[in-house]
Amino acid sequence: MKEIGDNEIHLMITSPPYPMIKMWDDIFKSAIPEVKVLEQQMEEETDKSKRENYVSKIYSLFHKYLENVWKETYRVLVDGGIACINIGDATRKINGIFRLFPNHSKIIEICEKIGFITLPYILWKKPTNKPNAFLGSGFLPTNGYITLDVEYVLIFRKNGPRKFPPKDQLRYASKFTKKERDVWFSQTWNIRGEKQNHSEFIRRTAAFPEEIPRRLIRMFSIIGDTVLDPFLGTGTTAKMAMELQRNFLGYEIDEKLKPIIEKRLDINQMTLLKEDEIEINFLKRN
Repeated sequence: MKEIGDNEIHLMITSPPYPMIKMWDDIFKSAIPEVKVLEQQMEEETDKSKRENYVSKIYSLFHKYLENVWKETYRVLVDGGIACINIGDATRKINGIFRLFPNHSKIIEICEKIGFITLPYILWKKPTNKPNAFLGSGFLPTNGYITLDVEYVLIFRKNGPRKFPPKDQLRYASKFTKKERDVWFSQTWNIRGEKQNHSEFIRRTAAFPEEIPRRLIRMFSIIGDTVLDPFLGTGTTAKMAMELQRNFLGYEIDEKLKPIIEKRLDINQMTLLKEDEIEINFLKRN
């Protein structure tokens, strides 16, 4: 994110591609050529233990790709700035073995090495029309699997708490109510996901409902702050930032999303400060 200087962003909210979720495989493979080589080598390998090593290497490469974004986020955040990452764990059968890929813990580990302070995270429990979804052997122990019915909103801070001048007017103008505080700062959020009537392409990029970034922006920024989303997708975070009178910077590498984002955003919407603007960069992959 070379267009952004050090210490310029107050809040980052994003939902990246989830490693080891099949829907996002092509995104990672197109960005990391080494993955296809490893997959081919894994197919040719007959030793089971060595095949497992390839799985571990591929999983690590997916997170290494995301790590570049987390490093840049740390650089551009102000002291006390917050990074919120919506991520889900993955379950998948590879080499004939069903397993969990704990994306949330991997990201925590990586972000702490970068220098972030880990704060208590949010469990986003998504109500489902299939409450009895089950993987395993019917009613017989022991080969059943726990259903994944939550995603994580990981919350990190750069250094200590953010400092404000006494009686800062914009901070006071941004306050929330007791009722909002009690709901928003509880660890479990019950929010229904966006209804997906779109193509697979749009479903892949429409990560979360508007209520999630709306809450996070209110909780962790003040009016006039600058919000960043490095995986812009269809522009959910951008839309909420505009409506809540924050500046916004977003990055998206897929130009097919540009008309969807522009349609979704009301570029002429009134903002608090005259210099406020929305800036979306469509970047070519190297």
